[in-house]
Amino acid sequence: MTWRYRQTTSISSLCGPIQNSPSVSSKSIMNDRKFNYHLPNSIETKMGEEEIVQQHRSYWWRWSKQDFLPEESFQSWSNYRTALSQTWFRFMDRLQSRSFDENEIGELRKRSENEMKRCLTWWDLTWFGFGAVIGAGIFVLTGQEANQHAGPAIVLSYVASGISAMLSVFCYTEFAIEIPVAGGSFAYLRIELGDFVAFITAGNILLESIVGTAAVARSWTSYFTSLLNRPDKSLLIHTNLKDGYNLLDPIAVAVLAIAATIAMTSTRKTSYLNWIASAVNSVVILFVIIAGFVHADKSNLTPFMPFGVKGVFQAAAIVYFAYGGFDNIATMAEETKNPSKDIPLGLLGSMSIITVIYCLMALSLSMMQKYTDINPDAAYSVAFESVGMKWAKYLVALGALKGMTTVLLVGALGQARYTTHIARAHMIPPWFALVHPKTGTPINATLLITITSGCIAFFSSLDVLASLLSVSTLFVFMMMAVALLVRRYYARGVTPRLDQLKLFILLITIIGSSMATSAYWGLYPNGWIGYVVTVPIWFLGTLGIALLLPMQRKPKVWGVPLVPWLPSLSIATNIFLMGSLGPEAFERFGICTLVMLIYYVFFGLHATYDMAHQQNKLITQKQVNEETTPSAGP
Repeated sequence: MTWRYRQTTSISSLCGPIQNSPSVSSKSIMNDRKFNYHLPNSIETKMGEEEIVQQHRSYWWRWSKQDFLPEESFQSWSNYRTALSQTWFRFMDRLQSRSFDENEIGELRKRSENEMKRCLTWWDLTWFGFGAVIGAGIFVLTGQEANQHAGPAIVLSYVASGISAMLSVFCYTEFAIEIPVAGGSFAYLRIELGDFVAFITAGNILLESIVGTAAVARSWTSYFTSLLNRPDKSLLIHTNLKDGYNLLDPIAVAVLAIAATIAMTSTRKTSYLNWIASAVNSVVILFVIIAGFVHADKSNLTPFMPFGVKGVFQAAAIVYFAYGGFDNIATMAEETKNPSKDIPLGLLGSMSIITVIYCLMALSLSMMQKYTDINPDAAYSVAFESVGMKWAKYLVALGALKGMTTVLLVGALGQARYTTHIARAHMIPPWFALVHPKTGTPINATLLITITSGCIAFFSSLDVLASLLSVSTLFVFMMMAVALLVRRYYARGVTPRLDQLKLFILLITIIGSSMATSAYWGLYPNGWIGYVVTVPIWFLGTLGIALLLPMQRKPKVWGVPLVPWLPSLSIATNIFLMGSLGPEAFERFGICTLVMLIYYVFFGLHATYDMAHQQNKLITQKQVNEETTPSAGP
């Protein structure tokens, strides 16, 4: 029997991973001459000649039902009703399922049909780190929190939030080296905590991507207005719609479209443009720091902590999000030439430098102007004006504008790669997983994020959703630390049941004590008795993992140091920062999670179940054919 390929494609890349049967390869299935299976439209089956030829289908002309809903459950209403009747059984199956490193790295990537181009080095990743993280947040949040919560101690808030961010960066770095795929935290959690937890994470990632991108685009218009020295909101279209949706922003939509177009064209060209924009932004930041210290007055640092320790941590919970965006770098591992070397240098290096820059900027502002005089809306511009440098406000606006431009540019890259891998797992239609053969970029996924973000940015001011993004970000980072502990101390088929139970109990202890600490802080900010109980429980839970459980896996190249202490501390700090947010943030988070669960029950669950079990059916059919086929003659 002869197999002719115009493009290398395996059955598993089309139908899903072979689970629980690592010894059976897709190649062995395909080489069985009696084996027959109904393939998607991209494959032409010639039964007379018993050969399969891969057809070159246009990237743009894929609008059939099979391109969006190829799973068995959606082939007819009868199938769908049957699937719904099995919802609980399927949910338990998905709850207990785990993916494998090899599956995420190999089989799932094939579902994009074309490879992303490996063109990035540690130098690119470092500048991507600057581009993704340093945006308008440092210019806006610093003055706001120094004036309202921390005073001159805002520098300590940046230290605290920087340490918490670095703990999460450690976790992301180890995973990105071990599992260099575009899925980032979604792929990592799918391996360690299973499909259901990965889905909840995927929903939060998409929510962050869409709403966060829209928020930055709206901010871009505001700073552009300031740079032109025009009245606030003068570039917006005023309508009679409901408040919060009555100021239309076509400029935000245009900026999103331009950033997405650049990202879709070429990852390498996007990297070049990011270098230039980030370099300009770095010059502005350097000016702000030097000019601030030149006009510094030490007396402005007194009193240093006017709002007490509580104010420092309240501010830390807010300025933490000036560090957001580094997780986008992990999604570029699939396009990195040497992930084991380039990712630690690029990710850890850029975040270390950014933490120092943020602390210096916060200190320079606090020394330039008394905290009570800091303008919470335009801190640096007003501060420079107060020392006779009125012209500097335009430079600050330019720096913020450049920063937001790179945030949108790098975000367009990273968010599309998250979306691509989520689609590879069929949690959203697989049409969004396709990579363009010429550009090597996921154009469909980029369009999904850009169009939805553009619609929100055009109509909404997004004030209501700002705190929701905070909860989503911290939730994902917390789950990443949990996944790292599971990866280190649990190995399927190796770890005894007793050790599995110990790990589960100790993780619950760490999470529960961290939640209790955060709750006590919110209820009794001046108290101390509760910490005498909750902190030792957290300590004992972490110590229990260190002493009672053998480490089942060690990283091959680079790993998080001081495990389990640093991941456990990451869990505690992220939960603590979540607790510093208002109750309305959790109400919105709960509503959005409920919407995600409804989608999962009616679509995501059945799509992932079908794809996971389709290969098992193939293997079973092959075994039956082998048993019923007579042996060939001598």
